[in-house]
Amino acid sequence: MSLITRDLSPAIGSEVIADAATLLSGSLASEIKAKLTERGVLLFRDVHFDDAELNAFAASISPIDNQDERGNFKVTMDTELNPMALILYGTRAWHMDRLDTALPPLGTLLSPRVLSLEGGDTEFANTYAAYEALSDEDKALIEHLEVEHTTSNQLRHVELPAGVEFPYGHEGLGGDRVHPLVWRHRSGRKSLVLGWTATRVMGMERAESDALIARLIAHAEQPQFTYRHQWRMGDVVMWDNTGTMHRVQPFEEGSKRYLHRVTLAGEEPLVAA
Repeated sequence: MSLITRDLSPAIGSEVIADAATLLSGSLASEIKAKLTERGVLLFRDVHFDDAELNAFAASISPIDNQDERGNFKVTMDTELNPMALILYGTRAWHMDRLDTALPPLGTLLSPRVLSLEGGDTEFANTYAAYEALSDEDKALIEHLEVEHTTSNQLRHVELPAGVEFPYGHEGLGGDRVHPLVWRHRSGRKSLVLGWTATRVMGMERAESDALIARLIAHAEQPQFTYRHQWRMGDVVMWDNTGTMHRVQPFEEGSKRYLHRVTLAGEEPLVAA
């Protein structure tokens, strides 16, 4: 059986046309993984996986990260369901997951359990395509630069609701780590390592560093490199965390919005160009 897909935008995102039973059989797993690398984001409509099925499907594509083997991470602002819910305000800023580690996750799968009444779309940006579209001058400028990433820095780039104070330094939030700005992948392709976790370009004055980070993110978030997903019940969305940024759009305060996440273990160390 061959993989049937429909592109969702020119540079990023494809819908995979397959029913739940076919996906769970594993017969398309290798093609799905290859398509994930090619297109950055994959959408599976109307599959309605429960947690066991979501985990089984994820594991058929690639090994699940140990952190998620204990159960699906609960993406919700309800602190009774997720004691770390406040960190999710930071996901409203562009980011790549777990840049506080040397081996970032390969990818992520997300499936809704309850949808917000308004807002809550998830946006994705292709950092392979963004790199490839840079001028030769910019590629030469950034080729060997390194950037310090701090997880809590995302919170400085979102508007927190009145009365919400984020506890910076919260345990489990993640510390500082320096990564190359350009990731040379095993395939030979290159992508930008970007997001508002980026606090400074090493060796640059603060003003120059801030301007470069902001300029590159503005470049990568242009419409030609992005896809905005409007959630429906029954969806599963999978994205390549090594070649995309993502962010969630704000939604109403007090929302019962609730999704389950499974993370695919990292396979490729973040290597400089």
